[in-house]
Amino acid sequence: MTTLADETTPRETSSAAEAALVRGLYASPMSGSEIEARSFSIIDSEASRSGIAPDQWQIIRRMIHTCADLEIASSVRFSPTAISSGIAALRNGSLIYVDSNMIRAGLSLARLQSANSAYEPNRVLCHVADEDIASHARESGLPRSLFAVRKASHALDGGVAVFGNAPVALLELNRMIKEEGIRPALVIAMPVGFVHVIESKEEFMKLGIPFIATSGRRGGSPLAVSVLHALCNLERDESLVREEGRNE
Repeated sequence: MTTLADETTPRETSSAAEAALVRGLYASPMSGSEIEARSFSIIDSEASRSGIAPDQWQIIRRMIHTCADLEIASSVRFSPTAISSGIAALRNGSLIYVDSNMIRAGLSLARLQSANSAYEPNRVLCHVADEDIASHARESGLPRSLFAVRKASHALDGGVAVFGNAPVALLELNRMIKEEGIRPALVIAMPVGFVHVIESKEEFMKLGIPFIATSGRRGGSPLAVSVLHALCNLERDESLVREEGRNE
């Protein structure tokens, strides 16, 4: 019969013979910021930047860093005024609507405040878990995300809308744009999945609203967060240039 001692002895012998990989990091420390800088250097050396403007690249490279997929660059779409509109909205402290609490949790308040110090948690809205939204969904048989985006109509007009999860929410925003005249300052359109995903993005990208989107089925909350963080960084860089100009 095998005993506990019989099971643990080989593992102990292996551990003693082969040092854990992390000990290499102990011997040559790298901080989190150093690892990030090295990651971006690798991305810059391996990814194709053909046809990508410098400010677009700052967004795409952060998306690549988030998912470790160099091919994602071919799926990213920008409307002509997307970046300038997004930066202006963040600088003005515009309300932000997100389609999942995962996005809300992933957003860095410090990054948002680097764009506008007025940003607080209550300026990032997500209604998908609200009790009234759950009630509407049960009564109608429709997804909560549809009613959640409808509830946020006051924030969407002139605000930043971020979709990384729910294509139905994007479909409802499309309707609100067409029928109610809602005009967001920027939409990050990156719902992910297999149902309603492609058509929700294709319909939206024809509506004349500034957008940063992923074509096809690709998307996800982490990618949507990375785009908003990259826009905050671009706003910070623009602010530094303006400040240097004033000091000359």
